[in-house]
Amino acid sequence: MGGIIGDLRILYFALRPGRDITGANTNSAHMKNQQKNKVTRREFLKSASTATAVAIAMPTIIPSTALGRGGKPAPSERINIGIIGCGGMGTSNLTACAREPDVVVTAACDVWDARLDVVVERYKGTCKGYKDFREMLQQKELDGVIIGTPPHWHALQAIAACEAGKDIYLQKPMTMHFGESMAVRNAVNRHQRICQVGTQIHATENYRRVVEYIRSGNLGSIGTVRTFNVLNQTPNGVGRVKTPTKPEDLGLDWDFWCGPAPLRPFNRTIVSDAYNHSSWMDYSGGWTPGMAPHIIDLPIWALDLGFPLNISSAGGRYILKDDGDIYDNHEVVWQYPKMTMTWMSSMTNSYGFDFHGAPKRERRLGTYFHGSNGTMFADYGMFKIVAEGEYMDGKQAPPVSIPPSPGHEREWLNCIKSRQLPSCNPNYHVRVDVPIQLSLLSLKLGRSIRFDPVKEQIVGDRQAARMAIPKYRAPWKFPEKYLKA
Repeated sequence: MGGIIGDLRILYFALRPGRDITGANTNSAHMKNQQKNKVTRREFLKSASTATAVAIAMPTIIPSTALGRGGKPAPSERINIGIIGCGGMGTSNLTACAREPDVVVTAACDVWDARLDVVVERYKGTCKGYKDFREMLQQKELDGVIIGTPPHWHALQAIAACEAGKDIYLQKPMTMHFGESMAVRNAVNRHQRICQVGTQIHATENYRRVVEYIRSGNLGSIGTVRTFNVLNQTPNGVGRVKTPTKPEDLGLDWDFWCGPAPLRPFNRTIVSDAYNHSSWMDYSGGWTPGMAPHIIDLPIWALDLGFPLNISSAGGRYILKDDGDIYDNHEVVWQYPKMTMTWMSSMTNSYGFDFHGAPKRERRLGTYFHGSNGTMFADYGMFKIVAEGEYMDGKQAPPVSIPPSPGHEREWLNCIKSRQLPSCNPNYHVRVDVPIQLSLLSLKLGRSIRFDPVKEQIVGDRQAARMAIPKYRAPWKFPEKYLKA
């Protein structure tokens, strides 16, 4: 890749296909943390509850964690995988895992018969179906679970999986509340589980090249980062259901689907897919936690950002008239020690700045890095650099230093075997998840929130600190014991 192109001083880098990388942060502090958290296979097996092969009423399946004589791995190195939540994204992750030769799908769980039956039939012969995830997690030969349920379930199910000794692929958003984010991270660490958060864009080649360029220093000091995701659902949003449907007629356990979240009248649009349930606050948190994990992940990775010091948020439900109740516009400012990052989410206008392209309604997203020498703007598949006059003369693109990814799911599977931390483990991802959850708390309260990154606490606002810890609908209880590291 070359330097500045002609007098325009603009660089363009297209996304290049690639398949192989750990995706790990290459800065020294992160690498030390990786080594600190590395657990040997023998150490893991000493405490893991899944270390013994168990016969079930199916073809014999030997856990990948089983040891042979002399502490050597048993002949079978297969990883036994299950899924909780058989919707679109979860089954996509499962498909990616199942195509690997060392994976066996042994369990699937959903409260909707139609979705569960499809997965069980697809992997018949090895896969057993469950309605209750707690029962499924008792399957002793199960090594790891994909959690693809709606976000209001993520924390409880991830923590239950940790307690059952299972490794986790956890779809984003990791959680819906600050307290949940801390609890999931702490449970993963306490039980020494391997957890990959499903921000699969982290595995792309383009994101790696952006990280390398930002860390090269070519852009100078970066004072502001701007991020956004926009779409246009006007005038009718996700619409209104005119003919009510009973969930039992669909073979759906609506009470269990709602779980720890409020139980509201059934609306088929809520359960149709992840796109539509993003329009209900209680079950998704809206489009900010739905999309920001992919987008703010890039600057947090590239700049090695910790937690923000101050979070300010504004917005509301201004235009859309549909069955949903989510904000349709949301603006956030996160203040860090030496820079500021902003977020813009709109469901009522899809103007995409330099990414706009054809003048039509469609979803657009991107990130701007504003440096003293120039500005970089990037999305999932490309990035460009616009120089500040002559400040970037002679600057060359840095060499490739971050190796390619084997795929986000494959990385998780590799880490199940090696006990290395995957790139998007919760110790990293809380730095993505916590700013998002605090932005929604700021929106709800109508005021800024101050945060102490060292103590990991909200500062000077007792109401905000209380509201950051969710209260679940009975009989579900938030596991407060995991709030402390």
